Amino acid sequence: MVVRKTAAVAALVGSLTVSGWTQGKQLTTEDYAQAEKFMGYNVNSLVYHGVARPTWMADGRFWYRDNGPDGITFIVVDPTKGTKAPAFDQAKLAAALTSATDGKMKADAWHLMISEIEFSNGDKTVVVGSGSRKFRCDLSGAGVCTEVVAAGGEQAANKIHGVLAPDKTKEAFIRDWNLWVRDVATGKETQLTTDGVKDYGYATDNAGWTMSDNAVLVWSPDGKMIATFQQDQRKTGEMYMVPVTNGHPELKVWKYPLVGDKDVTMIERVIIDMPGDGKAAKVIRLKMPPDQHRSTLCDDISCRGGSGWDDVQWSADGKTLAFVSTSRDHKQEWMRIADASTGEVLDVMGETATKFFESGNDKVNWKYLSKTNELLWFSERDGWGQMYLYDAATGNLKNKITRGDGNVTQVLQVDEKTRTIYFLGVGKEPGRDPYFSHFYSVKFDGKDMKLLTPENADHAVTVSQDGRYFVDVYSTATEPQTAVVRDESGKVVVEVAKQDISKLVAYGWVPPVPIVVKARDGKTDLYGYMFKPTNIDASKKYPIVNSVYPGPQTGSCGGRGFSAAHRDWQSLAELGFVVVCIDGMGTPFRSKAFHEFYFGDLGDNTIPDQVAGMKELAAKHPWIDIDKVGMYGHSGGGNATAAAMFHYPDFFKVGIAESGNHDQRDYEDDWAEKWNGLLVKNADGTTNYDSQANQYVAKNLKGHLLLAHGSTDNNVPLNNTLLVVDALIKANKDFDLLIIPNVAHGYGEASQYMTRRRWDYFVKNLAGNIPPHEYEMKSYAAAMTAIRSGPRDAEDDQ
Repeated sequence: MVVRKTAAVAALVGSLTVSGWTQGKQLTTEDYAQAEKFMGYNVNSLVYHGVARPTWMADGRFWYRDNGPDGITFIVVDPTKGTKAPAFDQAKLAAALTSATDGKMKADAWHLMISEIEFSNGDKTVVVGSGSRKFRCDLSGAGVCTEVVAAGGEQAANKIHGVLAPDKTKEAFIRDWNLWVRDVATGKETQLTTDGVKDYGYATDNAGWTMSDNAVLVWSPDGKMIATFQQDQRKTGEMYMVPVTNGHPELKVWKYPLVGDKDVTMIERVIIDMPGDGKAAKVIRLKMPPDQHRSTLCDDISCRGGSGWDDVQWSADGKTLAFVSTSRDHKQEWMRIADASTGEVLDVMGETATKFFESGNDKVNWKYLSKTNELLWFSERDGWGQMYLYDAATGNLKNKITRGDGNVTQVLQVDEKTRTIYFLGVGKEPGRDPYFSHFYSVKFDGKDMKLLTPENADHAVTVSQDGRYFVDVYSTATEPQTAVVRDESGKVVVEVAKQDISKLVAYGWVPPVPIVVKARDGKTDLYGYMFKPTNIDASKKYPIVNSVYPGPQTGSCGGRGFSAAHRDWQSLAELGFVVVCIDGMGTPFRSKAFHEFYFGDLGDNTIPDQVAGMKELAAKHPWIDIDKVGMYGHSGGGNATAAAMFHYPDFFKVGIAESGNHDQRDYEDDWAEKWNGLLVKNADGTTNYDSQANQYVAKNLKGHLLLAHGSTDNNVPLNNTLLVVDALIKANKDFDLLIIPNVAHGYGEASQYMTRRRWDYFVKNLAGNIPPHEYEMKSYAAAMTAIRSGPRDAEDDQ
C-alpha cells in the first residue's frame, strides 16, 4: 500500500515537471524582514529636517516641526527679520505640561505632539493645543501651564464639533438635528432652529460614503449670520451593515443613495440671522427650489471633510451670499447670489460641460469679489484649466486671465488691491514632468504672468495670511526637500531647511525610477515610477506587478514630491518583483481631453494603458518577465484589478482586488453619476452601466484572484465584492476570498495582515516561490507609533 502511494506521488511529480511546473525557492523570514525594512514606518524616521505642514500665525511668522536625530524641535521662522529659532524651551514646556496634569500626561520634551501654537506677551506666554486639549503656558519663569477650560467644566476645544465664528467668540454646532450656537467665554447655548428632525436636519454632514458630526456651514465675516442648509434625506434609500459579534448583532443603518435612485439627498439652502439685541434667531430660506447635494469639485458638498462648505462665499459686508448650484450629473453649474436679508436669489451666470464640470484640482477655485462686484471663475472650456473674470452684476465675461497649455490647479491667494492672482499650476513648463506643481502670479487682465518657483521640482506652497510671503518646499521623488521662504516676487528671503537623507541612503534605500511610456494610442506620454529590488541581477527575469488606481478623480502614483516610502512598493520589489505605477488616460492634472478619456465607460479603468506601458518597459529592460504580470489595488484599484483579470485573462496572471466598488450601481450616487453619467435603462433591459460591472465578465477568469473586503465597509459596501463572488461561483471558477470582520474601507489593525497576505499571494502565485509560514510583521500599534513619532509623508495618509 505504501509503495503504491509513493509511486503515485512520483508519477504525479513527474507529470508536473514534464508540463513545466517546478517547485520554486523557499523564502525565509529574513527575506520578508528585508522587504519590511522599507515600509514607511521603518524608513520615515531616517529622514531628517523636512518641513511638513508649516503653519502661519497672525503675527506674520510661521512654525513647523523639525524632525532630527534626537526627536522633534518646534521652529519659528520670521520672514520679515529673516530669522529662524526654536519656538520655546521644550524641556521647560514638557515639565510644565506634566505638572499641569498631575503627571497624568507625561510629556516627552523631544516628542511633543502639538497641533496648535499661539504666542503672546513677547513670546513668554504660549498656547499649545494637542487634539482636544489646550494649555496656556507662562514660560517666563520656571514654567507654568494651565489647561484652558470653558464654563461648565468642558475644555475649550470640546467634543461637540463646533464651527467657530471669525472672531472665535462663539461656535455653531448640531444637536438633535437642529443648529445651536454656544458662547465660548460663558458656555451659554442658544438654539437657532427648531424644526430639524431625523433625516431632515440642519447643517448635517452625510454623503452616504462619508458622514460625521461636523456642522457644514459658513459664518458671515461679522459673525452675525450663518449660511447652511436643511438636508432632506427622508426619501433617500438606506444601507445596512451587521457587525460580526458573538451574540445578537446590531443592525447598522444609514442613508446611502445609489446610482439611478429616483429620490436622492437634497438640500434646502437657508441663512440664519443670529439672535441679539433682544431679537430671536431668524431662519431665512432662499427663494429657490431644493438643490442637489453636489459640489463643483468633489462627491460631497464639503470637500474638506466637514470643515467647510467650499461652494459658498459671503460678501465682505455680509449682505449678500454667493454660491454655485450643481446639477445631479455635474454637467451644469449655476452661479448665484442671494440677498441675505430677504432670501431673493439672482442667477448671475453658468456653464455647461458636455461630460463633467470641475472647478479645479483638489480645490474649488472660483471667488466672489464683492467689493468690485466681480467673479473669478475656473473653467476647462478651452481644453485646459484656466481662470476667467466676470462681471457679477451682469454675468458678462470681462476677460480670460490665464491661457496656454497646462492647468491652474489651485488659486491660493487673491490680492484685490493689486488685482493679482497667485496660483499653483501644472504642465506649464515645457520639458518638465507635467505633474510637477509650480507657483505663479498673474494680473486680473491676464498680463504679467510670473513663475515664482523656478526649480525643476514639485513645489508645495503655503501662503502667509497677509499674502506677503510663502513657504516653498520643493523636491522630487529622487531628490529630497529644500524649504525656503519667498516674497511675493519669488525672491528667497529665508533659507529654512534641507532634508537630510544620508542615514536613509546608508540604510540601503534606493530611489524609485521615474518612467515615461506611451499610452494605448502609441502617442500620448504617460508618467509613473518603477521600483526594482535593491540587489537586482540584470541576468535574471523578474515578474512585474502593477499597483493601480484608475481614477477618474485621482491616479495611481500619488504626489510627485520626495517620500522615503511609497506605500509598500519597494518592499514588494525586495521579494523579487519589478513594481510599477502608471497614471493612465482618464486621470486628472493633464488636459481636459486626457481626463475625460473614458467618460461613460468606467470599465476601461486605464487597463489598456497599463498593458501598453508594461509591454514597453519589458521591451526596454530584458530583466522584466512580461509573461508573469500581476496587479493589485484598493477601492477603485480593486475594481480595476478584477476588471483586468476578467478582460485580459491571458495577460494578467495574478490579481489582488481589495475593497473594490465592482459595480458602481451599488456605490453612492454622486461619484459614478459624475464620471459615467445618469443611469439609462434601455428597452432590452441593458443599461449604460453594464460595461463596468465586473460580475458580468467574471466568467473569463483564468489566473489567480484574491478578493478582499472589510465586513463593515461604509464607503464601498461589502455587497460589491459579493456580487463578484456569486458570479465566480456560478461560473465554477477557483478564486480566493478574504473577508476581514468589523473593519471599514481601510483595514485598521488588520492592515499588516493584509499586506503580508498580499506579499504571500504574489510570491506563491506569480513568482512561483514559497513564502515563509505566517510571517509576523511589526504590529499595527507599533507601526502607527513609529509613523506618529517620525516625519510624516504624503504617502502615510493613503
